[in-house]
Amino acid sequence: MINLMPQASVSHQLLLQYRLDIVSGKYPPGSQFPTVRALAYEESVNPNTMQKVLAMLEQDGLVISHGTKGRFVTEDTEIIDGIKLLLQTEYLKRARDTALQLGITKQQFMQFLQESEDNNV
Repeated sequence: MINLMPQASVSHQLLLQYRLDIVSGKYPPGSQFPTVRALAYEESVNPNTMQKVLAMLEQDGLVISHGTKGRFVTEDTEIIDGIKLLLQTEYLKRARDTALQLGITKQQFMQFLQESEDNNV
């Protein structure tokens, strides 16, 4: 069977999910982020994989380590808003590029968006 949507690495998938969780408010600014072990257990992955993901979130500036107190979501809403804008832009570019590759016109694409909004799809 052909895989129409190839999957990124587990760590990349988790990074994307936690970025989305933070920018959507699941983990509000200033809140304590779950521990490596708790997240690794929840996601059924090796703690080393989860440590890598958390290190990338720290590089993004979304999560800040406070030593033995744990990790916390940044309180800097400009960082969160910046990552949100980057994610939105990436998703929309990917959708546009895929639509163009499939031969979907701008009018068809816009019509689909309108119809899906009207039908709550």
